[in-house]
Amino acid sequence: MKLSDKTIIIQKYFDEILPNPGCELTYNSDYGFLISVMLSAQTTDKKVNKVTDILFKKYPTLLALENANISDIEEIIRPLGLSKNKSKNLKAIVHELLVNYEGKVPKDKNKLMKLPGVGNKTSNVVLIELFKIPAFPVDTHVFRVSKRLGLANEEDDVLEVEKKLMKIFPKENWIKLHHQFIHFGRYYCKAISPSCTNCKLKCLCKNYGN
Repeated sequence: MKLSDKTIIIQKYFDEILPNPGCELTYNSDYGFLISVMLSAQTTDKKVNKVTDILFKKYPTLLALENANISDIEEIIRPLGLSKNKSKNLKAIVHELLVNYEGKVPKDKNKLMKLPGVGNKTSNVVLIELFKIPAFPVDTHVFRVSKRLGLANEEDDVLEVEKKLMKIFPKENWIKLHHQFIHFGRYYCKAISPSCTNCKLKCLCKNYGN
């Protein structure tokens, strides 16, 4: 099957089962979203939402976070793991936003990636969610699904998968597809016990039957 035919099948099925996907992180401000994405490394959106609900109720502004005791922030975010490093990054991000960006999250990827704890994936997620700038962030779900569906090779790293997805799919579909890949991987094509029986993509799946 040609790759172009495969992508049409994938997009059609995703539109069928996931017509209106979206980000599952909850937030009330641009900086709140940036912090939430940074905190989401190696944990789930559900856990992040529970923690940030507590965090931002106690410290509702950037200035309040700037003046907060780092040990208290570390204790609040402890359920997410890596709390010592994440709390340092959080404080540093807040300081950078206040000092260099007038309290606003920058719209520029290079500036975003200079913020502590913000890498390629986090910056891309911020760009597509806050500013609707097309990108194709690759998290663990996108990474897994892309390889199972033969859109990337097993040996490809995250950046290589991202490049291939951006080349394969139309730019105007990147944001929606990013969310569809995540939801498909999170609720259907799970790492353990994927729901293969009724999946219309099993004919494309390298994992099916193994």
